[in-house]
Amino acid sequence: MSSSETDVRVARTPTVAVTGAASGIGALLFERLISSPEVKDVVGFDERRGESGEAAQWHTLDVRDPVIADRLRGDGRPVDVVVHLAMDLGLEGDAAARTAYNVRGTQTVLTAAAAAGVHRVVLCTSTMVYGALPTNDVPLAEDAELCATAEATGVGDLLEIERLAHRAPRAHPGLNVTVVRPAALVGGVDTALTRHFESPRLLVVAGSRPCWQFCHVEDLVSALEYAALEKVEGELAVGCDGWLEQEELEELSGMRRMELPSAVAMGAAARLHRLGLTPSLAGDLAYTMYPWVVSGSRLYEAGWRPRWTNEDVLAELLEEVSGQHTVAGRRLGRKDATAAGAAGATVALLGTAALVRRARKRRGL
Repeated sequence: MSSSETDVRVARTPTVAVTGAASGIGALLFERLISSPEVKDVVGFDERRGESGEAAQWHTLDVRDPVIADRLRGDGRPVDVVVHLAMDLGLEGDAAARTAYNVRGTQTVLTAAAAAGVHRVVLCTSTMVYGALPTNDVPLAEDAELCATAEATGVGDLLEIERLAHRAPRAHPGLNVTVVRPAALVGGVDTALTRHFESPRLLVVAGSRPCWQFCHVEDLVSALEYAALEKVEGELAVGCDGWLEQEELEELSGMRRMELPSAVAMGAAARLHRLGLTPSLAGDLAYTMYPWVVSGSRLYEAGWRPRWTNEDVLAELLEEVSGQHTVAGRRLGRKDATAAGAAGATVALLGTAALVRRARKRRGL
């Protein structure tokens, strides 16, 4: 058999490893790959064993441990493709610790994959890396410049992962790195953007031009599978077809808006985060102000299609956040939520101001 024929055979039935396979998107992809006739074997990596995949091989370890290279070489079934999903982009906890885990973990996986002879690594970031700017094209091309800054939650980590992905093939010739960038994720996730819809009213910054494009986790998982099976490569944006204008979103959701001047909204967000009252950075607001819609043409050209529409994802998001109440990214207790829900935007703003006053009093400011 020629080398080219061997390459085709491996590409058709690869052994795929998934990091972060015990929970979240990693677990969903793990289950999907196990049931795929196009995959030879599936190997799970996580700090605990997942509940699914009894017949699959598992390795319990921290992805920052260099021993992962030996595990990728396998015991009779070396890994062909690694999908790296062991990431922490949560809103709570220590940001520096999250960055250390995310960046060091990605560095280790890329280096270990190259050392083990893995020929493809699939990374997952976000279309947030393009940045939300008033000058953005609608939609953006997938090869558009990454103009985001580290001023939004988790985006600094994602940008560093993008840089690692860009450098890895040069440092490790023969290693293919594919990056999947989902739009605003919905489906059992908690982000600054999903919390935007937990507020009593939708915050709209005066003079802004929001455009909303969502990605359901089921569509992300199918796109990751496409990349793992080597049906597509490069930098890939994944999301629903098209986008929703702010007016469409308000009509579909039935939610009323609360419009604020940019200086007031940004200033309040920065102050609340600085005082430790909200997990969201002020930079998160830009993603509710300006467009960051992408075309997703590369997946489309490869034959992939989303199963979810923006309208359907919005409906699921509203159902998921029902009963949750957030002001400026901060989850409220039941008593505060009742007041905010009853009195609307005015009370919500007064409540936010009260949080600032209480924090200052505690700190003696």
